[in-house]
Amino acid sequence: MEERQSRAGGFRKETVDRLLRLHFRDGRTRVNGDAQLLMAEMLKVFVREAAARAARQAQAEDLEKVDIEHVEKVLPQLLLDF
Repeated sequence: MEERQSRAGGFRKETVDRLLRLHFRDGRTRVNGDAQLLMAEMLKVFVREAAARAARQAQAEDLEKVDIEHVEKVLPQLLLDF
């Protein structure tokens, strides 16, 4: 139960916090718990969408296995959509 509470949207809160802090200019900037949960949910949606698009790309190429190249092919449009 404790591990489940330390996760937000499938990502550990520490991971989400570190990702957010990569882009802060002021080291004293704090992130509220609701913002962490929202960001974790956005990350979950982004990762699932990337996986789905990569799978569709692999199917379009008549392949059964998704490779990093498929993710690379769909990433530019995915970033524009988000």
